[in-house]
Amino acid sequence: MFRSLQILLIILFALLSVSPIQAIEVPMLDATLHGFVDGRYGQRLQNDATQRDDSLAETRLQLGLSRMGDLTSLQLRADFYYDDLVGQHDIDLEEGRGWIDLREANLLASPLEMMDLKVGRQILTWGTGDLLFINDLFPKDWQSFFIGRDEEYLKAPSDALFLSLFPESFNIDLVYTPRFDPDRYIRGERLSYWNPLLGRIAGRDAIVATAVPDEWFDDDEFALRLSKNVSGYELAFYGYHGFWKSPVGFDSMTSKTTFPELTVAGASLRGNLGSGLGHAEVGYYDSREDDSGNDPLIPNSELRLLVGYEQEVLRNVTLAGQYYLEAMQDHGRYVASLAPGQPARDEYRHLLTMRLTWFMLNQNLKLSLFGYYSPSDEDLYLRPSIQYKLTDAWLMTAGGNVFTGEEDSTFFGQFEKNSNLYAGLRYSF
Repeated sequence: MFRSLQILLIILFALLSVSPIQAIEVPMLDATLHGFVDGRYGQRLQNDATQRDDSLAETRLQLGLSRMGDLTSLQLRADFYYDDLVGQHDIDLEEGRGWIDLREANLLASPLEMMDLKVGRQILTWGTGDLLFINDLFPKDWQSFFIGRDEEYLKAPSDALFLSLFPESFNIDLVYTPRFDPDRYIRGERLSYWNPLLGRIAGRDAIVATAVPDEWFDDDEFALRLSKNVSGYELAFYGYHGFWKSPVGFDSMTSKTTFPELTVAGASLRGNLGSGLGHAEVGYYDSREDDSGNDPLIPNSELRLLVGYEQEVLRNVTLAGQYYLEAMQDHGRYVASLAPGQPARDEYRHLLTMRLTWFMLNQNLKLSLFGYYSPSDEDLYLRPSIQYKLTDAWLMTAGGNVFTGEEDSTFFGQFEKNSNLYAGLRYSF
């Protein structure tokens, strides 16, 4: 069925491509309509008894409606898609399930000259990392990231109030989320994962059961950023009060994974360094439900550090690298609390990343390789990709997600059987 839909969409693309790319005016709403149609297919590189051989098989239509008024601006954006791998009967806008994923639905106003206020569903991001996040505690979609959807889908939407103030001394950004917005985490229905209870890799045979904090105004989140440009360098301080974004805790009474309470304080600096651009970021993760560090079912507090640098090494060729560190606090107490034979996390987790980007053919062809390597976990994750711009409207994409590791229990090592190649075709209007 999916392949038949793909053929029909390719025919539709061919008919549409006779017109130049442009947004569609909607006079009755005084708004513009824009979007794309995107078809993608992916295949696993290894056999996985708990999953289908296809890693990705979907077609999506994204429609965005923008209306710019004198006092307010309205932004609506939604994806309507057919997914051949999972059932789409029940719609869940929080988890992006069903046949619709509401990406944005917000209203932006500027009640004062020094104030912006955005209310509703929106995509939020801050921090300095390149596909690494310390003080960006907004939801991520790790399933999309690992199966070959466009990189924009790594960021999941938040239902929040975003207030920005611009006094002369520094900028203030405050985000209030009245009900906790978790990551779209690995559950097992698309990607296999390490299940510590079973002591093995699991997938569709052991879908993760979670207890999500979901009480309005009780299970809420606060995020704060203070930023200032100092001699050409962007300096920022951050605060967050809420929960771990992925289910990293466990309730032995209900046998469900949990989202323990979390508070984070951090800072970042970004600016020119030599012939390139450097950045640094730090954050302290206070795991409030395990202050002593001796509860093995709740993660210990952590200190996280990130430094990075990027530079154009040749014309149209950019090379970037990062070093990332997670330093577990009270590691001795954590080890002492583990059951005999239970694998222990290292006190220090080191991670290196590298990004190589090469534009060719008048920048219509983009070759990219992003890699993660952890010398402490001894695991690796590579993201090669090729994008070719046929016209202003047409984009062809191919790439892969390749995982390997010495142990099944490490972060990237657990996904080894999820390694995949994918290809896609997009028409934008």
